[in-house]
Amino acid sequence: MLKQRVITALVAVAILLVVLFYAPKPVGMVAIGGLFAAAAWEWSQFLGTKASPVRWLFVGAVIACEVILATVLADWTQPILIAGLCWWVGALVWAFRFPTPIPAAAAWIGGLLMLLPAYVALAVLYQLSAWWLLALLMIVWMADVGAYFSGKAFGRVKLAPSISPGKTWEGVIGGLLLVLTAVVVVSLQQGFSLAVAVPFCAAVSLLSVVGDLTVSMFKRHTGIKDSGNLFPGHGGVLDRVDSVSAAAPLFAIGLGWAGTV
Repeated sequence: MLKQRVITALVAVAILLVVLFYAPKPVGMVAIGGLFAAAAWEWSQFLGTKASPVRWLFVGAVIACEVILATVLADWTQPILIAGLCWWVGALVWAFRFPTPIPAAAAWIGGLLMLLPAYVALAVLYQLSAWWLLALLMIVWMADVGAYFSGKAFGRVKLAPSISPGKTWEGVIGGLLLVLTAVVVVSLQQGFSLAVAVPFCAAVSLLSVVGDLTVSMFKRHTGIKDSGNLFPGHGGVLDRVDSVSAAAPLFAIGLGWAGTV
Protein backbone atom coordinates (compact mmCIF):
# COMPACT_ATOMS: atom_id res chain seq x y z
CA MET A 1 0.00 0.00 0.00
CA LEU A 2 2.79 2.44 0.85
CA LYS A 3 4.53 1.73 -2.48
CA GLN A 4 1.29 2.38 -4.33
CA ARG A 5 0.72 5.61 -2.42
CA VAL A 6 4.23 6.84 -3.23
CA ILE A 7 3.96 6.03 -6.94
CA THR A 8 0.57 7.73 -7.21
CA ALA A 9 1.85 10.77 -5.34
CA LEU A 10 4.91 11.11 -7.58
CA VAL A 11 2.83 10.94 -10.75
CA ALA A 12 0.28 13.43 -9.39
CA VAL A 13 2.99 15.86 -8.29
CA ALA A 14 4.68 15.68 -11.69
CA ILE A 15 1.42 16.55 -13.44
CA LEU A 16 0.76 19.32 -10.93
CA LEU A 17 4.17 20.92 -11.49
CA VAL A 18 3.68 20.88 -15.26
CA VAL A 19 0.30 22.60 -14.88
CA LEU A 20 1.57 25.17 -12.36
CA PHE A 21 4.79 26.20 -14.07
CA TYR A 22 4.44 25.38 -17.77
CA ALA A 23 0.78 25.59 -18.72
CA PRO A 24 -0.74 28.97 -19.70
CA LYS A 25 -2.54 30.71 -16.83
CA PRO A 26 -6.03 30.16 -18.29
CA VAL A 27 -5.32 26.42 -18.50
CA GLY A 28 -4.17 26.41 -14.89
CA MET A 29 -7.30 28.25 -13.78
CA VAL A 30 -9.51 25.76 -15.63
CA ALA A 31 -7.57 22.91 -14.02
CA ILE A 32 -8.17 24.33 -10.53
CA GLY A 33 -11.86 24.77 -11.30
CA GLY A 34 -12.08 21.25 -12.71
CA LEU A 35 -10.42 19.82 -9.62
CA PHE A 36 -13.04 21.33 -7.34
CA ALA A 37 -15.85 20.34 -9.71
CA ALA A 38 -14.65 16.73 -9.41
CA ALA A 39 -14.49 17.14 -5.63
CA ALA A 40 -18.06 18.50 -5.74
CA TRP A 41 -19.25 15.33 -7.47
CA GLU A 42 -17.71 13.23 -4.72
CA TRP A 43 -19.12 15.51 -2.01
CA SER A 44 -22.59 15.09 -3.54
CA GLN A 45 -22.61 11.58 -2.04
CA PHE A 46 -23.25 13.29 1.32
CA LEU A 47 -26.45 15.06 0.24
CA GLY A 48 -28.76 12.37 1.58
CA THR A 49 -29.77 10.93 -1.80
CA LYS A 50 -28.22 8.81 -4.52
CA ALA A 51 -30.35 10.44 -7.21
CA SER A 52 -28.08 11.60 -10.04
CA PRO A 53 -30.13 14.75 -10.84
CA VAL A 54 -29.63 16.04 -7.31
CA ARG A 55 -25.92 15.24 -7.38
CA TRP A 56 -25.47 16.91 -10.77
CA LEU A 57 -27.43 19.91 -9.52
CA PHE A 58 -24.89 20.37 -6.74
CA VAL A 59 -21.98 20.03 -9.17
CA GLY A 60 -23.64 22.49 -11.53
CA ALA A 61 -24.11 24.96 -8.68
CA VAL A 62 -20.42 24.72 -7.80
CA ILE A 63 -19.31 25.20 -11.42
CA ALA A 64 -21.68 28.15 -11.89
CA CYS A 65 -20.33 29.79 -8.75
CA GLU A 66 -16.75 29.19 -9.93
CA VAL A 67 -17.49 30.94 -13.24
CA ILE A 68 -19.10 33.88 -11.47
CA LEU A 69 -16.33 34.14 -8.90
CA ALA A 70 -13.64 34.02 -11.60
CA THR A 71 -15.11 37.19 -13.13
CA VAL A 72 -15.43 39.13 -9.86
CA LEU A 73 -12.51 37.61 -7.99
CA ALA A 74 -10.93 40.87 -6.84
CA ASP A 75 -14.18 42.26 -5.41
CA TRP A 76 -15.29 39.18 -3.47
CA THR A 77 -12.04 37.55 -2.42
CA GLN A 78 -11.87 38.76 1.18
CA PRO A 79 -15.47 38.06 2.30
CA ILE A 80 -15.47 34.64 0.63
CA LEU A 81 -12.20 33.65 2.29
CA ILE A 82 -13.47 34.85 5.66
CA ALA A 83 -16.70 32.87 5.18
CA GLY A 84 -14.61 29.79 4.43
CA LEU A 85 -12.45 30.32 7.49
CA CYS A 86 -15.55 30.69 9.68
CA TRP A 87 -16.90 27.42 8.28
CA TRP A 88 -13.73 25.56 9.25
CA VAL A 89 -13.75 26.98 12.76
CA GLY A 90 -17.34 25.82 13.12
CA ALA A 91 -16.45 22.45 11.59
CA LEU A 92 -13.76 21.97 14.24
CA VAL A 93 -16.34 22.34 17.00
CA TRP A 94 -18.76 20.11 15.13
CA ALA A 95 -16.16 17.37 14.61
CA PHE A 96 -15.50 17.03 18.33
CA ARG A 97 -19.24 16.82 19.03
CA PHE A 98 -19.79 14.06 16.47
CA PRO A 99 -21.74 11.79 16.13
CA THR A 100 -24.58 14.18 15.45
CA PRO A 101 -27.26 14.18 12.75
CA ILE A 102 -26.22 15.79 9.46
CA PRO A 103 -29.27 17.10 7.57
CA ALA A 104 -29.12 17.31 3.79
CA ALA A 105 -29.25 21.11 4.00
CA ALA A 106 -26.13 21.12 6.18
CA ALA A 107 -24.35 18.95 3.60
CA TRP A 108 -25.30 21.37 0.82
CA ILE A 109 -24.17 24.43 2.75
CA GLY A 110 -21.06 22.73 4.12
CA GLY A 111 -20.04 21.57 0.67
CA LEU A 112 -20.33 25.05 -0.82
CA LEU A 113 -18.49 26.63 2.11
CA MET A 114 -15.73 24.06 1.78
CA LEU A 115 -15.22 24.07 -1.97
CA LEU A 116 -15.84 27.64 -3.11
CA PRO A 117 -13.57 29.53 -0.65
CA ALA A 118 -10.85 26.97 -1.36
CA TYR A 119 -11.27 27.51 -5.10
CA VAL A 120 -11.01 31.27 -4.60
CA ALA A 121 -7.94 30.92 -2.37
CA LEU A 122 -6.10 28.66 -4.81
CA ALA A 123 -7.06 30.86 -7.76
CA VAL A 124 -5.75 33.96 -5.99
CA LEU A 125 -2.50 32.24 -5.00
CA TYR A 126 -2.01 30.87 -8.51
CA GLN A 127 -2.56 34.27 -10.12
CA LEU A 128 -0.17 35.82 -7.62
CA SER A 129 2.53 33.18 -8.13
CA ALA A 130 2.57 29.44 -8.62
CA TRP A 131 5.28 29.36 -5.95
CA TRP A 132 2.86 30.60 -3.29
CA LEU A 133 0.37 27.91 -4.26
CA LEU A 134 3.14 25.32 -4.10
CA ALA A 135 4.17 26.65 -0.66
CA LEU A 136 0.65 26.04 0.64
CA LEU A 137 0.62 22.54 -0.80
CA MET A 138 4.01 21.78 0.73
CA ILE A 139 2.78 22.78 4.19
CA VAL A 140 -0.26 20.53 3.86
CA TRP A 141 1.71 17.63 2.41
CA MET A 142 4.38 17.79 5.10
CA ALA A 143 1.71 17.87 7.80
CA ASP A 144 0.10 14.80 6.22
CA VAL A 145 3.35 12.87 5.71
CA GLY A 146 4.63 13.71 9.18
CA ALA A 147 1.32 12.67 10.72
CA TYR A 148 1.29 9.39 8.79
CA PHE A 149 4.75 8.21 9.84
CA SER A 150 4.73 9.57 13.39
CA GLY A 151 1.25 8.15 13.91
CA LYS A 152 2.43 4.75 12.70
CA ALA A 153 5.47 4.86 14.96
CA PHE A 154 4.19 6.54 18.10
CA GLY A 155 0.41 6.81 17.82
CA ARG A 156 -1.39 6.02 21.07
CA VAL A 157 -3.89 8.75 21.94
CA LYS A 158 -6.82 8.88 19.52
CA LEU A 159 -7.58 12.28 18.01
CA ALA A 160 -11.25 11.76 17.16
CA PRO A 161 -12.11 8.05 17.52
CA SER A 162 -15.76 8.50 16.56
CA ILE A 163 -14.68 9.96 13.21
CA SER A 164 -11.34 8.44 12.27
CA PRO A 165 -9.95 5.82 14.68
CA GLY A 166 -6.58 5.75 12.92
CA LYS A 167 -5.72 9.40 13.60
CA THR A 168 -3.78 10.20 16.77
CA TRP A 169 -2.52 13.27 18.61
CA GLU A 170 1.01 11.94 18.19
CA GLY A 171 0.46 12.01 14.44
CA VAL A 172 -0.76 15.60 14.54
CA ILE A 173 2.25 16.63 16.61
CA GLY A 174 4.64 14.78 14.28
CA GLY A 175 3.18 16.50 11.23
CA LEU A 176 3.36 19.87 12.95
CA LEU A 177 7.00 19.36 13.93
CA LEU A 178 7.93 18.45 10.35
CA VAL A 179 6.22 21.59 9.04
CA LEU A 180 7.87 23.84 11.62
CA THR A 181 11.30 22.37 10.95
CA ALA A 182 10.92 23.17 7.26
CA VAL A 183 9.55 26.65 8.03
CA VAL A 184 12.53 27.50 10.25
CA VAL A 185 15.01 26.35 7.59
CA VAL A 186 13.28 28.24 4.77
CA SER A 187 12.79 31.36 6.90
CA LEU A 188 16.46 31.50 7.80
CA GLN A 189 17.43 31.08 4.16
CA GLN A 190 14.96 33.60 2.78
CA GLY A 191 15.05 36.14 5.61
CA PHE A 192 11.45 35.66 6.73
CA SER A 193 10.56 36.65 10.28
CA LEU A 194 10.41 33.53 12.44
CA ALA A 195 8.05 35.32 14.83
CA VAL A 196 5.52 35.56 11.99
CA ALA A 197 6.28 32.50 9.84
CA VAL A 198 6.31 29.90 12.62
CA PRO A 199 2.90 30.59 14.25
CA PHE A 200 1.30 31.33 10.89
CA CYS A 201 2.42 28.07 9.27
CA ALA A 202 1.59 26.17 12.47
CA ALA A 203 -1.98 27.47 12.26
CA VAL A 204 -2.22 26.56 8.56
CA SER A 205 -0.88 23.07 9.32
CA LEU A 206 -3.31 22.46 12.17
CA LEU A 207 -6.27 23.74 10.17
CA SER A 208 -5.45 21.25 7.43
CA VAL A 209 -6.15 18.51 9.97
CA VAL A 210 -9.62 19.97 10.49
CA GLY A 211 -10.32 19.60 6.78
CA ASP A 212 -9.38 15.94 6.89
CA LEU A 213 -11.49 15.32 10.00
CA THR A 214 -14.51 17.14 8.59
CA VAL A 215 -14.64 15.16 5.36
CA SER A 216 -14.06 11.98 7.38
CA MET A 217 -17.04 12.98 9.54
CA PHE A 218 -19.30 13.26 6.50
CA LYS A 219 -17.97 9.97 5.12
CA ARG A 220 -18.57 8.26 8.46
CA HIS A 221 -22.12 9.61 8.56
CA THR A 222 -22.75 8.36 5.01
CA GLY A 223 -21.03 5.02 5.59
CA ILE A 224 -18.32 5.23 2.92
CA LYS A 225 -14.59 4.73 3.31
CA ASP A 226 -13.12 6.68 0.38
CA SER A 227 -14.84 9.44 -1.52
CA GLY A 228 -13.60 7.93 -4.80
CA ASN A 229 -10.87 5.83 -6.36
CA LEU A 230 -9.20 8.15 -8.85
CA PHE A 231 -5.88 8.05 -7.00
CA PRO A 232 -4.79 4.46 -6.22
CA GLY A 233 -3.80 4.20 -2.57
CA HIS A 234 -5.13 7.67 -1.81
CA GLY A 235 -8.83 7.53 -2.63
CA GLY A 236 -10.71 10.18 -4.55
CA VAL A 237 -10.27 13.85 -5.36
CA LEU A 238 -12.06 14.92 -2.20
CA ASP A 239 -9.68 12.81 -0.13
CA ARG A 240 -6.79 14.78 -1.67
CA VAL A 241 -8.23 18.29 -1.38
CA ASP A 242 -9.90 18.10 2.05
CA SER A 243 -6.84 19.29 3.98
CA VAL A 244 -5.89 21.84 1.32
CA SER A 245 -9.43 23.23 1.30
CA ALA A 246 -9.27 23.98 5.03
CA ALA A 247 -5.77 25.44 4.96
CA ALA A 248 -6.13 27.54 1.78
CA PRO A 249 -8.42 30.35 3.03
CA LEU A 250 -6.25 31.03 6.09
CA PHE A 251 -3.07 30.94 4.00
CA ALA A 252 -4.48 33.42 1.48
CA ILE A 253 -5.86 35.68 4.22
CA GLY A 254 -2.48 35.65 5.96
CA LEU A 255 -0.69 36.69 2.78
CA GLY A 256 -3.26 39.46 2.41
CA TRP A 257 -2.50 40.75 5.90
CA ALA A 258 1.20 40.67 5.03
CA GLY A 259 0.49 42.81 1.94
CA THR A 260 1.43 40.05 -0.49
CA VAL A 261 -2.06 39.51 -1.90
